[in-house]
Amino acid sequence: MTMGPEDRNPDDASGDLAERKMRFLFALRSRGVTDARVLTAMERIDRGLFVRGIFADRAYEDMPLPIACGQTISQPSVVGLMTQALQVSPRDTVLEVGTGSGYQAAILSQLARRVYTVDRYRRLVREAGELFRQLDITNITAIAADGSFGLPDQGPFDRILVTAAAEDPPGPLLEQLKPGGIMVLPVGQSDAVQSLIKVTRGSRGFDYEELRPVRFVPLVEGLGSE
Repeated sequence: MTMGPEDRNPDDASGDLAERKMRFLFALRSRGVTDARVLTAMERIDRGLFVRGIFADRAYEDMPLPIACGQTISQPSVVGLMTQALQVSPRDTVLEVGTGSGYQAAILSQLARRVYTVDRYRRLVREAGELFRQLDITNITAIAADGSFGLPDQGPFDRILVTAAAEDPPGPLLEQLKPGGIMVLPVGQSDAVQSLIKVTRGSRGFDYEELRPVRFVPLVEGLGSE
């Protein structure tokens, strides 16, 4: 006799999910995400809640996935490496440019005092905000705005994370970085050739460190239509 989905033991499904989450964390470690605080945050924040529709069953794979408005939810290991490079402390105020699904902001919320996240698509900001409320995350402020200009009224920021690629680090974001602050962002002139850059604001200017090749959607000025 063949068993249908309704005949399967629910414990089997929960066991399979637990195993997929365990493999997910193992994949993060094997790809260089070793910071204990970052791993704990990524264990707490369930990526499965941020992936909807036909790609939901691939939420725990280490790959980027499409979301609404032609955007993507980043590859988990890249999220982990970017967060690790940002070196967030519990007293920091963080600006994220490119809310997307809200997954990255939710992880940052576990590490920082306050997170401001901006996106040019109102729909993404609205849907991410609903998820934050469901998860009872109260230290994130999500705003529909042109992220290339940052949030001057809320700055300066201890940390800035940009999840879309610009040709160069945007001047307004550099200006909104506190002395001693760190910004992590992808930089490149095309979607095929990009580098993840760590910018540290020192007493004599900005220090730049190239971390690894990446591939992100472009940073676009203005508000989106959705």
